[in-house]
Amino acid sequence: MIIDHIGIAVSDAARSKEFYSRALAPLGIEVLMEVQGHVGLGRGTKPEFWLAAREEDIRPIHVAFVADDRAQVDAFHAAALEAGGADNGPPGVREIYHPDYYGAFVLDPDGHNVEAVCHSPL
Repeated sequence: MIIDHIGIAVSDAARSKEFYSRALAPLGIEVLMEVQGHVGLGRGTKPEFWLAAREEDIRPIHVAFVADDRAQVDAFHAAALEAGGADNGPPGVREIYHPDYYGAFVLDPDGHNVEAVCHSPL
């Protein structure tokens, strides 16, 4: 790990909390903390991914979450679509990165490109 935590701007904190709670559940990521309008998600006890409601223009970013296996990538993609995300690349191998790169992409309610990726074969 090279980053302690990251935060993204969202237009509606409650809507984004609901989306990310459902989309990231297959990866074992859940809401761990809510502080002054910020929502922190992670595994275990430390929030690593933060949502913060902002009124100004939100510029979409790309964030990729680690999946333990390809089944988790598939489950993430399905859960994110059920939670209202838009498909931005179905689960599959992306050999352009390396032969075992297996990822799936969705756009969240604010247009952020959210990915789950597994780097292990099968």
